[in-house]
Amino acid sequence: MSQPSLAGNTFARRASKALAMRGAAVTHAAMDTLNQTWPAEPVARGLRMKDHPRGLWVLSGTELWDRISWHGMVSMLVLYMTGELLRPDRIGHVAGWGAYHGGLIRVFGPMSDTAIATQTFSLYFAGVTFMPLLGGWLGDRVITRRSAVAIGALVMTMGHFLMAFDATFLAALVALVIGAGLIRGNLASQIRALYAAGDRKLGEAFQVYAMAVDVGAFIAPLACGTIAKYYGWHAGFAVAGFGMLAGLMWFLAGSRHLPPQPRPAARAARVPFSAQDRRNLLALAIIWPFSVAFWTSQAQIWNVYSLWVRDHVAMTVGGFAVPIPWLQSLDGLAPAIFIPLTMIVFRRMARAGNEPDALVKMAIGSLIFAAAMLLLACGPLLAQPDGRTTIWLPVAFHAVSNLGADCFAPFVASLFVAYAPGRLRGTLYGAYALSITVASLISGPMGDWYTRVSPSLFWITSASFAGVGGVVLLLIAKPLHRMLGAGSEG
Repeated sequence: MSQPSLAGNTFARRASKALAMRGAAVTHAAMDTLNQTWPAEPVARGLRMKDHPRGLWVLSGTELWDRISWHGMVSMLVLYMTGELLRPDRIGHVAGWGAYHGGLIRVFGPMSDTAIATQTFSLYFAGVTFMPLLGGWLGDRVITRRSAVAIGALVMTMGHFLMAFDATFLAALVALVIGAGLIRGNLASQIRALYAAGDRKLGEAFQVYAMAVDVGAFIAPLACGTIAKYYGWHAGFAVAGFGMLAGLMWFLAGSRHLPPQPRPAARAARVPFSAQDRRNLLALAIIWPFSVAFWTSQAQIWNVYSLWVRDHVAMTVGGFAVPIPWLQSLDGLAPAIFIPLTMIVFRRMARAGNEPDALVKMAIGSLIFAAAMLLLACGPLLAQPDGRTTIWLPVAFHAVSNLGADCFAPFVASLFVAYAPGRLRGTLYGAYALSITVASLISGPMGDWYTRVSPSLFWITSASFAGVGGVVLLLIAKPLHRMLGAGSEG
């Protein structure tokens, strides 16, 4: 799966995808590899659809609309800033811009419009991926996870509509950061409570959740990008707002199918961590830097990829000028092909007794993603007489990178959900999202560096993060796997 012009929708989809989740899902085979039994949790009662609780479809549908709104917005953000908002006759209308711009200059020095746009995206995305840590804590300790998701969806809806006006641009970004933190810190963490102890369908549940992210990532750039192309950027942002509003309505309508929500006060009685809990926490701490490495490579796609496409790729096919955000839709289409294939392959390997464990799959995914980024470095070798490379190169990149991400993102997310002590599940899922925050902060200065080096050198350097991380993780996967034990209740 690969989870932002920017190819922002790719992370957002993967991490929560982040964040993203993307961000951000795990295959059934991944949970087979984990091969453990979780203590019992409250199981949601309700009708089942294809052997899964109705609540899974409520959560996945909410995530689908969240991703439609999110990926639609981020696929346009940098192009909007560099193409229109930063013009002298426009930027002066943005409330608070003088103070914000002055702060950027004090920290980073004089900046071009491209550097301002990429750094703004970097800070915004860092906020979106950091806030689930706080949002998860609020859902765990102060308000219920269900209430946090509802409030977050409402705030995100407001933020998207504020993006439709120049004056409220910065206020909109703040609202989107707050709303995303509440949603993403509390949505996926509810999946665990839908299943009884040891239920092996939990892995398939994350697969369904991942597909919802992918569908949203496929639809959003097509819908928002097309509206923006013909009716303007503000109309495109408004479409994203209606998407989030639909997600809020879906969540509220289906909330009765979600697992019971213990009151925050009921969580006050705490059981001390067991020795295995502490080993699990240590193992997750070791895994965390490898997540940073992978998402650092991915963040370059979110931050500068669309600018590279704009300047170096021939986007006209048969006389039709393909909107740049349309390429992002491939990050939703490709996983629809690769996720079922990886499930089939890993299941057959499991039956044959030679399936790699989740950590090895993560290492393989990192190496495949690094190889995909090296394809972008080959752009000059495929350049046409006008100096631009063929559109089929980024198409190939999206195909290969999604295969790599499908082997990494679902499994790292599943580890943080499965092995976190129950009372910290939302918080530690936020800690996982924090790895994407760090990657996003790294991507900001690299976005400025992109303007001063050759594109090939930039992509080779970006690929090295995931590549080196994959090699090291492959070397330590076995002892790290032995360290992990059973997850905790909650």
